[in-house]
Parts: sequence; structure tokens; C-alpha cells
Amino acid sequence: MISVLSAVVVLGILVFVHELGHFLLCKLLGVGVEKFSLGFGPKVVGFRSGETEYLLSALPLGGYVKMLGENDTGEDLPEEERARTFLGKSPFKRILIVAAGPVFNLFFAWFLMILIHLLGVPSATTKIGELVKDKPAARAGLLAGDVVTAVNGKAMSRWGDLYKSIVDSKGELLVIQVKRGEKNLTFSLKPEQRSSKNLFGEATSTPAIGIVASGELFKERFGLLESVEKGTTQTVSLIDLTVTSLAKMVQRVVPMDSIGGPIMIAKMAGEQAAAGGVSLLAFMALLSINLGVLNLLPIPVLDGGHLLFYTMEMIFRRPVSMKVREVAQQLGLVLLISLMVLAFYNDVIRYFLKQG
Repeated sequence: MISVLSAVVVLGILVFVHELGHFLLCKLLGVGVEKFSLGFGPKVVGFRSGETEYLLSALPLGGYVKMLGENDTGEDLPEEERARTFLGKSPFKRILIVAAGPVFNLFFAWFLMILIHLLGVPSATTKIGELVKDKPAARAGLLAGDVVTAVNGKAMSRWGDLYKSIVDSKGELLVIQVKRGEKNLTFSLKPEQRSSKNLFGEATSTPAIGIVASGELFKERFGLLESVEKGTTQTVSLIDLTVTSLAKMVQRVVPMDSIGGPIMIAKMAGEQAAAGGVSLLAFMALLSINLGVLNLLPIPVLDGGHLLFYTMEMIFRRPVSMKVREVAQQLGLVLLISLMVLAFYNDVIRYFLKQG
């Protein structure tokens, strides 16, 4: 129940942010908005303010902004009203309105990443938990419980920095300082190449010394400027990772059974909610980036498909024919439904038949 509630809250916030982007750009560029809905299907509750009806609908897997003249130029409307229709605006303004949803999701993720650094990021200490037998660290004399304080004279307090210093060494000699009880000790060793698999399951080789983190954590808080810097770097990295993951999926490097649906989202949302507020915020930021990037893909029925049509209209100085758009929308809908069916299938296999 907590998982379902967490998923509904997380997805509700992300959908609201997405639709708010469309809504605000409509208002800014003078396009009338008839409805602003969280969810699809029958109305649950709602109210009207001005020309817009604000709704909470029964199916919480999305939302929409219904714009004036979204599907026609409103020839039957008075001239001043026609100017307020969506299709009555220039292709460039339509592009801004359509792009605003995904862009708001990306900016929301950026905001969340900054907030996370302000609240405090859980980081692993440099305390060694285990050593791999007959590897450089064990041969040099390091022991479980040692706390690495510096590598090649550079102070270390986070396991991530320690890992990076080993990888960046390219196998060259490392001078490692550790604290063992009350003693400060120094060891010299050369990393060995370790064969492993990266995030996408591809074979890779990196320098390693044979140490495992203890799992000891501390919370690191940052000032505003540093939080903005680190939040920006983290957001860019996650966007890059999302785009790369999609490319790897098309190349069949990432298997299709890794795609997850609402059951996986609900399970993960529940786990992150139980882990604490910062973990849930990080999960929400990652989902927001995924939502933003996926919606920018040039697939009809998604925002990216509309952006493609309006860009073509700008280039060729005429709208894409209705027949072409209808066929493209149908193909896009088939693709989207196929992906949804695959996601549900993977969820059932993963969580109910226990084959994942």
C-alpha cells in the first residue's frame, strides 16, 4: 500500500510539473486553456477558474492540458478568439509550448538535485571493509578497518573519490595513507587491471587494488553555490546516462527485459520512501529526467513527435499534411502501446513469476 501511494504521489508531482510547463507557456503566449487535468478518464473532482476547468481524473497515469483550437484553427470563432487558438499561433510558438513540458521536467530534476545537496547527501567513507586475497592492497599490507586518508598526497574522505583516484591512476604507482587506530601509515602499490562489466553489461577493464567499502556512511551538506554546481553536474550526468541507455537499448546492448512499468516504479518508490526523504527525492529526480528525455523523442503522440512536425512546418513553410500526421500518429500509438505491454509483461515476470 505504501509503495502504491508513494508511486501515485511521485508520478502525480512529475505529471503536474510537466503539464504546468505546457500551461504556463500557453498563458505566456496568449493561448486559451480549456482544461488542466491530472489523470485521464472520468472527472473525480474539479473546479473552474476563468476560462479553465481544473480536474483530477480517475486514471492517475498521466495528464493533459486541453488548449483552445488544439485540433483546428477555430474558423467558427470570432477573429479575436481565433488569435488565441493553439493552431492560430506560429510554428515557433507552438514549439515553445510543446517543449515546455519536457523542459520543465528537466529543470525540476535540476532543482531536486540542488535541494538534495543542500539537505545532505549520504556518502560512503573511505573505511575498508574487506580485502581481496592476493591483490595489490592485501600484498602491500593494508587491513580491513583501515581508513584511507590520502592518495598521492590528495586528501580523501569519500569512497567515490578514492575509487576515482584508483581508476585515474591508469595503473601507475599509488602512495596511499591510512589511519589504523592511532597510527598513520603509508603504503606504495601498483593497481592491477580488473575485468568487469559496466552499467550496460559491456566488458570493460579498469585499474583496481582489491578493496571493498565497509558501507559506513556519513551525510555531507553543501552551501548554496556548491549545491548548484554539484546539482548541475549530477543532472547533466543523469541526462547523459538516460540518453546513452536509450541508445544502448536500440543497439540491443541493454536487453529489452530491463524495461520496467508501473509495478516496478511502485516498488522502487516504496523502497526509496522507506529509505528516507533524500532517497525519494533522488528517485523522483531520475524519473523526472526519464520523463523529460522520453517525451522529447521524435515519436508521434509524444511531445517530440509534435516538435518534429512543427519544425518541419517551419522549414518547408507549410503544415505537414493531415494524412501523414494521422498515419504517423497511428504508428506512434502502436509503438507506445507495445512498449507499455512489454513493460507490464516484464513487471509480471519480474515480481509475480519471480524470474527476474
